[in-house]
Amino acid sequence: MEAKKSPKADLESKRGIFFEIGLIIALAVVLLAFNYRSYERSGGLNLQVQVDDTPEEIIPITKQEVKPPPPPPPKQVTVINIVKDDVEVEDDIEIDVEADQETEVEDFTPIVEEEEEVQEMEIFTVVESMPTYPGGDAARMKFLQENIKYPQMARESGIQGTVYVTFVVEPDGSVSDVRVLRGIGGGCDEEAVRVIKAMPKWIPGKQRGKPVRVQFNMPIKFTLQG
Repeated sequence: MEAKKSPKADLESKRGIFFEIGLIIALAVVLLAFNYRSYERSGGLNLQVQVDDTPEEIIPITKQEVKPPPPPPPKQVTVINIVKDDVEVEDDIEIDVEADQETEVEDFTPIVEEEEEVQEMEIFTVVESMPTYPGGDAARMKFLQENIKYPQMARESGIQGTVYVTFVVEPDGSVSDVRVLRGIGGGCDEEAVRVIKAMPKWIPGKQRGKPVRVQFNMPIKFTLQG
């Protein structure tokens, strides 16, 4: 029996069309793959790095002069005095030649010399008569203006302000224990201490008519003139 085949069921004639459709689908998949973009998820950290192009100001370093160490103190020479045999020496030590193991020996008690306690004078902050600079405040301001040297480092860095210094005026009028309470840096603190130490003797403060130690505070202002 011969098989009857319909011309419409013959797929050999449509092979070329199916092949072309397959190529078109494959090409479309490849194009989609190349054009596909991946997007980052939102909500992440957004970090920004800023570069500071501001030129750094170079502050010159001043050369510190090193002072040579002080000479060593002179050695103490012990002088030995030779005495003759017939000279009596005080504080002789008696030695019992006939002493044996049964001889009772008195306990030796060393003599302890009591050291005298040096009592430091009290420092006052407020007294009946406060210490004053010789010539008054006008003379004190004149001394500061003539002797203060504006530090080069502070001048180049534009540092200005007020340095608060405290010191003690002794009963003889001399200045001691100079310290900076609040400074501004740039060498101004050291310059303020140097000038105060170079001051002449003050008129000391008095309490009940007697010179006493008095704490004194002084502001020194450093200002750059334009």
